[in-house]
Amino acid sequence: MANITCKNIVKSYGAHPVIEGLNLEISDREFVVFLGPSGCGKSTMLRMIAGLEEVSAGHIAIGGTDVTDLPPGERGVAMVFQSYALYPHMTVADNITFGLRRQGNSRAEIAPRLKQVADLLGLTPFLERRPKNLSGGQQQRVAMARAMIKTPKVFLFDEPLSNLDAKLREKLRTEIRKIHMQLKTTTIFVTHDQLEAMTIADRIVLMRDGQIEQMGTPDEIFERPRSRFVADFIGTPAMNFVRAEIRAGDELCASGGGLTLTLSPHSFPDLVAGQKVELGLRPARMELCGQNSHNAIHGTVVLVENMGAEGQVITNVAGAEVSFVTKDFRSLSPGDPVTFSIAPDHIHVFDPETGRSLRKD
Repeated sequence: MANITCKNIVKSYGAHPVIEGLNLEISDREFVVFLGPSGCGKSTMLRMIAGLEEVSAGHIAIGGTDVTDLPPGERGVAMVFQSYALYPHMTVADNITFGLRRQGNSRAEIAPRLKQVADLLGLTPFLERRPKNLSGGQQQRVAMARAMIKTPKVFLFDEPLSNLDAKLREKLRTEIRKIHMQLKTTTIFVTHDQLEAMTIADRIVLMRDGQIEQMGTPDEIFERPRSRFVADFIGTPAMNFVRAEIRAGDELCASGGGLTLTLSPHSFPDLVAGQKVELGLRPARMELCGQNSHNAIHGTVVLVENMGAEGQVITNVAGAEVSFVTKDFRSLSPGDPVTFSIAPDHIHVFDPETGRSLRKD
């Protein structure tokens, strides 16, 4: 078992707190992504689990054993960093096996383990090369192989794909996910890239200012954000936000910013007439419609961004910018009038003062 428990974790640098009272449970074999903006504490939290940073207060346990005061080498973890940290004078094979050789393992013990990880990561043809003769993606695979050959209880990845180009990042994150499905080793992956998190995580821990803002599966984080911060951070293109006021009538409605939208009474049973709110509208949840359609939004096209199979259409709605995504973007041009809509179930409502979601379901 390699479950991870973090209880009341505090990390301070002098009088400056970075992590404040963080509690977290990670299940055995789970792939968890720490996500958040720069400075939110995600890498610091990872380094405390690894033993590279001291914990100011609280306890960390791995597999039921308190490791709070144990050195990194006794925690059963292996870490892959943003920088590859390979020895330039060593071959790929020597870089991968360096840790095992330092521990006194024999060549007979090392050889089958080297073959296993080299085959798994597609490094077999490169074992006699030196790092300078490898691409960035190949060097990162070597760094991963060096961690994997130790057969740790836990894999820790600290933004390992940040130095790679977009195409290579996409390929490697797919490979990392496949490797996890094969090895089933408990894994924590740190990134600031929300697309990266959404594609590889079993569960996302979204952090903000040293606290956990929300934890959940990618679907839960995307479909049910608990705060405006989460809603704004997750999703590309970014969510639209409109200040509005709840209206009385036969239906639960919100009006503001040049639009009036019907809301789901099941999702927002506590809203009352006259209440000030902020609506959240995901571009991907809106679609072109007729003039008299339910929850129609009328605007003028400002810009059309070609994203390949789909396009983002940026519109002017009563002086405010509202965007939506459609496959029919090629028929639209700047200056065109346009009507689009959103279903009541896909509308998010936030408290404008606290930023917390007002959804109840």
